[in-house]
Amino acid sequence: MSYIIKFLAPVLILFSVPIKISAADVSYNDRIFDPRIKTVQLYREGWNLSYPVLRLNSDEKLVLHFDLLGDNAESYYYTFIHCDKDWNESQIFTTDYLTGFLEDQIEDYRPSFNTKVHYYHYRVMIPNERIGIKLSGNYIIKVYPAGEPGKPAFTKRFMVTEESAAISAAIRRPQPGEFYNTGQQAEINVRLSKITVRDPYNDIFTFILRNGNFNDAKVNLKPDFVAGNEVRYNLLSRENIFYAGNEYRHFDIRSIRYTGENVRKIDYFEGRYHVFLVPSENREFKPYFFMQDFNGKYYVAVQEGRDMDTEADYVYVYFTLPSYSPIEGGDIYVTGAFNNWAFTSENRMTYDPGRGQYQCTMLLKQGWYNYEYIYLKHGATSAPPSFFEGNHYETENDYLIFVYYRNPRDRYDRLIGTLITNSSKKEILY
Repeated sequence: MSYIIKFLAPVLILFSVPIKISAADVSYNDRIFDPRIKTVQLYREGWNLSYPVLRLNSDEKLVLHFDLLGDNAESYYYTFIHCDKDWNESQIFTTDYLTGFLEDQIEDYRPSFNTKVHYYHYRVMIPNERIGIKLSGNYIIKVYPAGEPGKPAFTKRFMVTEESAAISAAIRRPQPGEFYNTGQQAEINVRLSKITVRDPYNDIFTFILRNGNFNDAKVNLKPDFVAGNEVRYNLLSRENIFYAGNEYRHFDIRSIRYTGENVRKIDYFEGRYHVFLVPSENREFKPYFFMQDFNGKYYVAVQEGRDMDTEADYVYVYFTLPSYSPIEGGDIYVTGAFNNWAFTSENRMTYDPGRGQYQCTMLLKQGWYNYEYIYLKHGATSAPPSFFEGNHYETENDYLIFVYYRNPRDRYDRLIGTLITNSSKKEILY
C-alpha cells in the first residue's frame, strides 16, 4: 500500500489544490487552469475522433464537452477570441468576427450517474443561435466562471476555414540523408482559385501539424515555387520534414469489471478504482510493426452503462516504463491528445530506483486511449518521439495543413484552405 500511496501523491496534490490565476497567465493555446476541470473535448458534431475545424458559413458544428469534478454544479460562461496565424489575439473588434451575443452561459449540464467520482458534465454547440462566427481564422474558446472572464477555467483552440484555396498533398519518404529512415515529408500544392494574391511569397503562410500536435508543428512556411495561381512546397526543402514517430501505445478502460487490452489488473480501494497497465517496453531500437491506432487521440466510452457522458467513471491509471537507470538532463512524460500533448507535473513520470522504472499515475475518464512517452530536455518546449518510442518512415500519421492569407489591407489573418490527409494515402498532386 505504501508503494501505491507514493505513486498517487502527485495526483492527490494536483486534485486538491486549486491553481491561482492572473490575467497575465492566460495564453492562447489548449490549457486547463482549474484542476477540477477534466476531459475537455472539442470535435465535429457526430464524430468524436475528428479535428476541431469548421467551414465558414456552413451547417457544420463543433461540440465542446468537459467535466467539473465535485458534488456541485457551477455556472460557466464562454466567449470566442479571434487569433492571428501565430495564435496571438487579432487586432480587430469582437463585433468584427462574432454575431449575436459576445458571451453566453453554458446551460446544458448534468450530474454523473452511479459513479464513484462525482462530476458534472457540460456541453455546448459551436456556433449556435446565440453566437455566430463571421470570419475565417484561428479561434480560442475561453470558458470561465460567471463574472470572472479574466480567470478562465480553460482555453481550447479551433479553426474556421473559408476554403477559397484548393490544397492537395502527398506525404513522402524523405530523400536519402538524415531523415531517410526516420522521417516523413509533406509535398504540397495550393491553388488560389477563388482569390487574387499579389505577393504569395510574403502574403501566404502554410502550417503543418502531425496528428494535431502543435508541439512539433511546421509554421510560417514560405512557398518554394509560385506559378500563376499555384503555390508549391517541394521535397528540396527541409522545413517540411517531420520525425515520423511510431504507432501509438494504447489501453482500454471502458470496463471496470474486466481487464481490457493492455490492462494488467483493476483494484478497488479507498472508494476509487485503480487500473494498472501492462508494463511498457522500450521500442526505440525495435523494428517497425504496424498497429491500428487513433493517431494519439482518445474517446470516452463505458461498457457498464448507456450514457458515456455521465456514466463513465474516473479511475486512477498507473503507467510504468522500465529503465535500468534514470536518464539525466531531462524528464519523461506520458503524452497524447488526452492531455493536449502538454508537459506538466500531472503527466511527468518519476523514477523509482528500487523497481528500476519510471512511473506516473493519472486520473482519467473511462474510454480508449492512445499515448506515447516523450523525453524532454530541461529547458526545451518540444522533442521528437525518439527515446523509448523510435521513429519509422512507415508510421501511419495524420497531417493537417493550414494555409493563411495576410492581406496587407486587412487587420487579421484569413484561413483560406485546410487539408487533412494521411501518410498512408497516395494522393495525386496537380
